[in-house]
Amino acid sequence: MANAEAIQVSSLPLPPAQYINLYTDDNIRKNRAPKPPAPIQDAYTMFGSPFNNDDNIIRPLEIQGFKRLYPQHFDRRKELKKLNHSLLVNFLDLIDLLVHYPDSPRRAEKIDDLNLLFVHIHHLLNEFRPHQARETLRVMMELQKRQRIETAQRFQNHLEKVREMVKNAFASLPDLTDADRMGGGLEPMDVGEAGDLAGGRGEGCHPLDRLMCEIVDRM
Repeated sequence: MANAEAIQVSSLPLPPAQYINLYTDDNIRKNRAPKPPAPIQDAYTMFGSPFNNDDNIIRPLEIQGFKRLYPQHFDRRKELKKLNHSLLVNFLDLIDLLVHYPDSPRRAEKIDDLNLLFVHIHHLLNEFRPHQARETLRVMMELQKRQRIETAQRFQNHLEKVREMVKNAFASLPDLTDADRMGGGLEPMDVGEAGDLAGGRGEGCHPLDRLMCEIVDRM
């Protein structure tokens, strides 16, 4: 009896293997991977519709071949509400036609009206995209600003702690008297004209220097 195993199927198609195999780590390291295509300079076709690089990102409805249902100057919020109401009314009319007159030619007209209303709603929503992009960028910049201010504040707090620790460390050091400062240094030695010690080899010399000299003499 074969065990029933759940097979996971991706909702998206797999990437084309003929392109993946060209971008291996070895090919990229040896600069053998294909270069990206050059930017398109002229007109191009996307999803069956022609586009030009000089066109606006959001093209007017007339250029796309649709009849405009609202004036040039309008309130987008009010127009979206009116389009939404018109969409519901036309949908109810289509249901009524399908129930009472399923073979009526007006059915195709209502479907075309619904498509036109959906196009206008989609177009108005797309006109909000630049505003949405600016608001998204503003929120991202405010978040980065807040994060940098918090990082700078934490750094300032650590700096104050370090300064306090250094201050406390200096305050805990014992005070040295003049006698301690003189005793901790090297005593001056008189050197004659020939470079010999004036008072003998061991006179006027620090004990550590004398010990070092004795060690050197034994070598």
